[in-house]
Amino acid sequence: MFNYIKNKKNAILSGLLISSFVIFLQFSSQPDVKQLLARFDGIFYDLRLRATLEDRALTDQAIFIIDIDEKSLAAEGRWPWSRSKLAELVNKLAEASVAVVAFDVLFSEPERNPADTVADYLRTIDMEIPPYIEAVKVALDADTVFSESVTATDVVLGLLFQDENKVTKGELPLSVINSGTNLDITKLIRVSYSNYESNIDILQSQTPGSGFINSTPDQDGFIRRAALIAEYKGKFYPSLALEAARLLTFTEKIDMEIVNIGNGVKQIAGVKWGNELIPTDAAGRVLIPYRGKRKSFPYISATDVLHDNISLNKLEGAVVFVGTSAVGLADLRATPVELSFPGVEVHANVLEGLLHPEILPRQPDWWEAALAIILSILALFCVFLFPAIGPLSLTITASSVMILTTIFNFWLWQHHHISLMLTTSLLLVFLVGFYNLGLGFFKENNQKKMIKGIFDQYVPPAHIDKMLADPDSVNLDGERKEMTVLFSDIRSFTSISESLSASELKNLLNTYFNPITKSIFDHKGTIDKYVGDMVMAFWGAPLNDPDHAKNALAAALDMQVITAKLREEFKKIGLPEIHVGIGLNTGDMSVGDMGSEYRRAYTVLGDAVNLGSRLESLTKFYGVECLVSKNTKDQCPEYVFRFIDSVKVKGKSEPVTIYEPLNEAQLLATTFKEENDAYSRAYQYYLSQDWPLAKQAFIELLNTYSDRNIYQIYLARIITLELLPIADDWDGVFTHTDK
Repeated sequence: MFNYIKNKKNAILSGLLISSFVIFLQFSSQPDVKQLLARFDGIFYDLRLRATLEDRALTDQAIFIIDIDEKSLAAEGRWPWSRSKLAELVNKLAEASVAVVAFDVLFSEPERNPADTVADYLRTIDMEIPPYIEAVKVALDADTVFSESVTATDVVLGLLFQDENKVTKGELPLSVINSGTNLDITKLIRVSYSNYESNIDILQSQTPGSGFINSTPDQDGFIRRAALIAEYKGKFYPSLALEAARLLTFTEKIDMEIVNIGNGVKQIAGVKWGNELIPTDAAGRVLIPYRGKRKSFPYISATDVLHDNISLNKLEGAVVFVGTSAVGLADLRATPVELSFPGVEVHANVLEGLLHPEILPRQPDWWEAALAIILSILALFCVFLFPAIGPLSLTITASSVMILTTIFNFWLWQHHHISLMLTTSLLLVFLVGFYNLGLGFFKENNQKKMIKGIFDQYVPPAHIDKMLADPDSVNLDGERKEMTVLFSDIRSFTSISESLSASELKNLLNTYFNPITKSIFDHKGTIDKYVGDMVMAFWGAPLNDPDHAKNALAAALDMQVITAKLREEFKKIGLPEIHVGIGLNTGDMSVGDMGSEYRRAYTVLGDAVNLGSRLESLTKFYGVECLVSKNTKDQCPEYVFRFIDSVKVKGKSEPVTIYEPLNEAQLLATTFKEENDAYSRAYQYYLSQDWPLAKQAFIELLNTYSDRNIYQIYLARIITLELLPIADDWDGVFTHTDK
């Protein structure tokens, strides 16, 4: 174990730092950090809630919603309705023995009396107001009619607390919340407001109960929690749902459970009536136990109640919320279960949770300690295990840990109604896993670079890449395929080496090999070996190259240019001038890693390879820098070649036609076409055994182009052939007896 920690010290320390950072984020008091984590936790909370809705326990609590819906607005007229109509609605509900009627509506302005409207009109036309107008004024007062109806059963009217508006309206009811004595309100964590809107006095004074209808959305605007109590100027008031629960249970007062958390700071632990304690968060809020999407509770259209269109027997002993689901009345909220969720049904969900605390989701007091333990366990597991496993295993393990952590979180929620934050647990596993995955790839990449750095000067980069990408491709069996091979040799190297010291010779060869090797690599070639002054290279392996012949020829022509430049540079610094001979051949060759377990070489073998070597040797004989076979020429139609000879090389019985590829300088020569045409005619005379004409033609070519050794060779052959009998099957092929 000690050796493991020592070997993986850097990865373990980095993992511990990452884990500490994530734990710091979880328990940070920085507002920006808390807000960011809260947003992600809100997303996970919503996903978890929606995933478990079908398994949510249903209660037999009778809760109904009287809906001021589109149908009701069409039948009864636009909102607000006359309070006489609302009084009729309350009376019908009272007749149905509804236990509690809770209005998710605010009545902060008095309704205009029709008698006042008539009186004002009469004044505008200077008519005397009849005495009976005043007599009927009381009977026509809708606010009075409504105030009388709210005493027919337990009615809860809404209150609205706010901070923006500096104006307060109406009178607040007496507080039914008992917060204890000697409470320093400034040191209590709470939901607090500075202003309010209440109902008009005639209604507020008659109603049995009042509760605030404010929603308390999270920072992302979603309503996941509901405040049960709110503070205004040192007094506490219940929410609409809490007040409905109080009236339903015939409770006189609601007690606040307050606990000291240190330094004189206190928080709300819960609310209590009778023997029932409802745990809350520090500010007196509860997580809303959503039953499902909208209309999970039974809805009844308000107009159906007013016109007795349905039986109200099922409402006996029920709690009824009066509110709206109409889009135009703007009481739709963003919730975890639906983006447009009627606000009145939010209150219904809260009430069900208050009356059945066993379904209330909760974040217990010990959630921080539990989360710290979970994060510590995950940190130790990931920090010490992840550095020991490979990329694939690490990915699978990290994914499995994240899945298991999520399953455990869902299990706590579904079976124990405990809500624990999930974001930092998943973040810790992800970051430690991602770091180790990146570290593994970084190390692997460094290994590749090290291998390439060691072997690049000997083994072709493409071959190294193939070995690193697919180790199984490295074997001793090899493969047989068509390729092009190149041999290059410095002319008269023996005499050059004898004229230089060992250091000077080494510098000369290095100066020569560097650009030559680069040219071969630039043209997709593979260096096979260096033998003294000789370079052997091939094209078409280890990576397939359909243009192997073209790339090899391009490299050969470039090597001639490089040699010419080096010749001038060597001349300036007093080094011997160098000339090269290059031979190219294309054909089937065996290629592969050949050798033993102690030493291997990636090389090519075969007759086609040997022919390439022979062609390089013949360049000196013919006085040219490069010779290629007909096979190579046929695959390079874009290039121009000069025919040289048809020969049999040593070790080969079949004749080979050889050519000199022409470089750009040769092609641009003004006499090129003239010389080439004359050479073609001379060779045709030679093939037809017209020795006088052939001799004359080659003499003229030699006189004009004295640097062409090929013309001297043909003249020598003609002189010999003139003295010998010629076989009937003579085809002009010359047999070389030397390598």
